[in-house]
Amino acid sequence: MAAAVGLRAFGTKVPDWLRHGPWAPFAAGYCGRGLAGAAQPEPGPRPTSARQRDGIRNIVLSNPKKRNALSLEMLKSLQSDILHEAESQDLKVIVISAEGPVFSSGHDLKELTDEQGPEYHSEVFQTCSEVMMLIQNHPVPVIAMVNGLATAAGCQLVASCDIAVASDKSSFATPGVNIGLFCSTPGVALGRAVPRKVALEMLFTGEPISAQEALLHGLVSRVVPEEQLEEETMRIARKIASLSRPVVSLGKATFYKQVCQDLRTAYHLASQAMVDNVGLQDGQEGIKAFIQKRKPVWSQ
Repeated sequence: MAAAVGLRAFGTKVPDWLRHGPWAPFAAGYCGRGLAGAAQPEPGPRPTSARQRDGIRNIVLSNPKKRNALSLEMLKSLQSDILHEAESQDLKVIVISAEGPVFSSGHDLKELTDEQGPEYHSEVFQTCSEVMMLIQNHPVPVIAMVNGLATAAGCQLVASCDIAVASDKSSFATPGVNIGLFCSTPGVALGRAVPRKVALEMLFTGEPISAQEALLHGLVSRVVPEEQLEEETMRIARKIASLSRPVVSLGKATFYKQVCQDLRTAYHLASQAMVDNVGLQDGQEGIKAFIQKRKPVWSQ
């Protein structure tokens, strides 16, 4: 909810999807104390870059010299790029990629020494958790485009995205146990993306898995040759961008809301979502277009 605090600071109305997301109760306490005590990053180039065209926002982790480590500055920059005009109807899908041979090496270990102290460490892990939850609660799909190594919190970032497309040269690991820092927070996302025994083997041994193994276990959606990675990722992004944003947003929210419920509750939630979907302008437009054998014209 630090994201919500930031929006309030700029006088911006906090969107309902952020204020009332499934993780709002967890973050409420953090929201109260805000970022007043946060260390301010040194002036310089932002560690991420973002551009948007035809409904697709491309966010790039742009610190290859530091293996795109998810420093506190990087996390806040990524958070800002994800939140920017999130409610704009021009935004349909987000793609997260990285410069260099490493997608992300995880947290910047220099920020985790005892010189910074527990309050700073708490802010690092809290901010990281907020970014990961923000991806799931965002109204549009978020795609990871991975070309290289993704470890620890970098692997967590991939696991947190709705879709992940990886090159065949990519690999994934949660190696924290090897340096005495168990990947507990990456394990949250990893354990929800792959079978439990696969997640625990990765967490207990720290050994990497290949892109093909990641595909087999469900950590990524598909694997393609490196030279086809951008083309395939953008093909998926363009397909999503061609669809109705309200319909896709409702569908994403419903999927995550029902997936952790028992079967009866899940069907109850999904059935109500179907009723709501039918009531949408684009829901009626799609149905009528199908009956009339024409292409639908979406409102957004």
